[in-house]
Amino acid sequence: MNNSRIWSIVIFAAAVLIFGLSWIIIGSQAGHNLTDAFLVTVAAFLTLSILSFLYKDNPYYKFAEHLFVGVSAAYWMSVGFWSTFVGNLLPRISPSLCTYFGVPYKGFDIFFFIPLILGVFLLMRLSSKMGWLSRWSLAFIVGTTAGLNLIRYLRSDFISQVSNTFVPLVTDWRGIGPFFSDFSLSITGQFAMSLSNWVIFVGVFCGLIYFFFSKEHKGAFGYASRMGIWVLMITFGASFGYTVMGRVSLLVGRLTFLFHDWLGLVK
Repeated sequence: MNNSRIWSIVIFAAAVLIFGLSWIIIGSQAGHNLTDAFLVTVAAFLTLSILSFLYKDNPYYKFAEHLFVGVSAAYWMSVGFWSTFVGNLLPRISPSLCTYFGVPYKGFDIFFFIPLILGVFLLMRLSSKMGWLSRWSLAFIVGTTAGLNLIRYLRSDFISQVSNTFVPLVTDWRGIGPFFSDFSLSITGQFAMSLSNWVIFVGVFCGLIYFFFSKEHKGAFGYASRMGIWVLMITFGASFGYTVMGRVSLLVGRLTFLFHDWLGLVK
């Protein structure tokens, strides 16, 4: 027996021992029963298994990863069955099945057999001879999803972002006198709002110049292009930072669970 095999057995035995001790200790505390203690211990074990990947790839991480993927797939399959098949399809094709599953019958509609047939085609993927039929369903799903998302993103992202750049360069202008007499550095003041609109206008304009390749980027045009690069990098950095903060919040949640719910070190 080589050293790696011995270490694997030792680590597994230590993990089982810690798991058992944690289960017993948490279950013996006031306000906890053995079932709750078991669930907390399992959650802590899976959390530590995922975090063990920071050291290196190992069987505990693979177990937690595969368990998460399997449970997620099973959960969404159940949700899809009860919400789509039972909740949406059966009420339009079969009153007897509606009675069996306890859902109201909404009247027969022959067009609902189209998604039923496409769903059966998807299951043909499991067959080596009839698997080609699943391509029709996949093509329909991909094409329909792409078409619907194109309209949705065109409205929510493209048109919305374009309309948000049409801002007044001077907000609530009442003359030079009132501008200086009511001058304020407040974020809702006239100066701050106008400055913000100018930043949006110049940033969008310089960003568009960077993508204008019909003219060589030299002189003032080149300076505006380089400013557009800075605007794009700041925008991408802010988006990346927002994504990182979302992941950090997940990490904080798991650490809070470990130190509060499992170890009880944080009150």
